Amino acid sequence: MGNADKAAAMFNEGFSCSQAVLAAYCERFGLDQNQAYKIGSGFSGGMHIDQTCGAVTGAFMVIGLKYGRTRADDVEAKMKTARTVVEFAKKFKARHGSVGCTELLGCNISTLEGFEEAKKKDLFKQVCPKYVISAAEILDEMF
Repeated sequence: MGNADKAAAMFNEGFSCSQAVLAAYCERFGLDQNQAYKIGSGFSGGMHIDQTCGAVTGAFMVIGLKYGRTRADDVEAKMKTARTVVEFAKKFKARHGSVGCTELLGCNISTLEGFEEAKKKDLFKQVCPKYVISAAEILDEMF
């Protein structure tokens, strides 16, 4: 099963977009799956504050696992991570027009009204999975 399929399956099980994308890669980078779920939980739905899509932030965490620095003086790793995050965001935006949760869904799910609207329109089943899959596909293309 590929990473996109893993991420989609986890999302369909009920994990959030950020959790699903991060956890799809946890084995590859030696991260415990339960830890990945915990780490990713605060980043879903635009980080709960109407910001960046959770599939995108999940991908950013994966990029950190691959390229992130472990020493404060490792400027090269810091810059590689930053460049890769920017590249990922450009690719995602080229596919979907935005990296913002509200723009992608057409409603602000950080509010009760927006969340209810998304549920009513079935966006979490009809729209969100394509962003989760796309995030994993882009990561796989990049590395």
